Amino acid sequence: MRRTPAPRGPLSAAVLALVTAGPPDGAWTEALRGTDPWGEDHQLALYLCYELHDRGLPGVHPGWEWDPGLLARRRGLERPFLAAVRDAAGPVPPLAEAVGGLLSAEGDGGPSAYLEAEGERWQAREYLVHRSVYHLKEADPQLWLLPRIHGPAQAVLMTVAFDEYGAGRPENAHALLFARMMADLGLEPAYGHYLDAVPAPALAVVNLMMLFGLHRALRGAAVGQFAAIEITSSPGAARLAAALERLGAGPEGTLFYREHVEADAVHEQLVRRGVIDALTATEPALAGDIAFGLAATEAVDGRFSAHLLEHWRAGRSSLRSPLPDGPG
Repeated sequence: MRRTPAPRGPLSAAVLALVTAGPPDGAWTEALRGTDPWGEDHQLALYLCYELHDRGLPGVHPGWEWDPGLLARRRGLERPFLAAVRDAAGPVPPLAEAVGGLLSAEGDGGPSAYLEAEGERWQAREYLVHRSVYHLKEADPQLWLLPRIHGPAQAVLMTVAFDEYGAGRPENAHALLFARMMADLGLEPAYGHYLDAVPAPALAVVNLMMLFGLHRALRGAAVGQFAAIEITSSPGAARLAAALERLGAGPEGTLFYREHVEADAVHEQLVRRGVIDALTATEPALAGDIAFGLAATEAVDGRFSAHLLEHWRAGRSSLRSPLPDGPG
């Protein structure tokens, strides 16, 4: 059974209190003043707001999803987060240059390369816990994009999404493959089980997807975010599959990443040519927003990678609450 997450400060406490008791506006205004948009409290509060659009929160009525008061509070969280992301992304190159940079980078060389070369089993298990906040609902945030683009780009995006959900075979849905991988590594695969242990850098990765997906004004950035995943995923997935096999994972424990090696190599071509090229041909004004989505994703993912490597290289757990086999 899913548990209500523990608040990490006044903002997340205010969101949880609002959807259960409805506190006065003054409490929120004071809590929001001076908040760190990258901080634990801010990121959890935003994650909780977005979760009402996904699986919901335990014991919270689904009618809160479109409550005007809660949406106003969510907007107060989104604005400083988006500003911080723009600052972290820095100057955004032209779209062709941004895509070319991702193609030449051969995917994420950070945590995946570390785990392949020298990672320990407890670190691999931590990595899966971090990534569970997205992969147990893989592709759900990107589906908000489908009604916001049209024509060939929409059809190709739907083709990629069809694969993410198992291509007609429910047992092959990527979220289910990830759950089976977690179980193979001795982790609890239930949705949201590790939310209290997952720190802000991992929450920010998912919050960025939801921020882009839920706002039509950011639909170009949502395309860039989705493209960044598909373009960089295949090499990193190969490294992670090799790392998990080296660390004792069984067939179920490597299938998720082995599937992504082949699938995302195809998806990279589809997204780059069938979505980005097709969309910019009909709506060239979106090119800058797509490039920003690529840069923003790289910046937020970079913060997450830096968090992992800093802790692992120091022999410390990267989670808020270490797993039983991790360092205290």
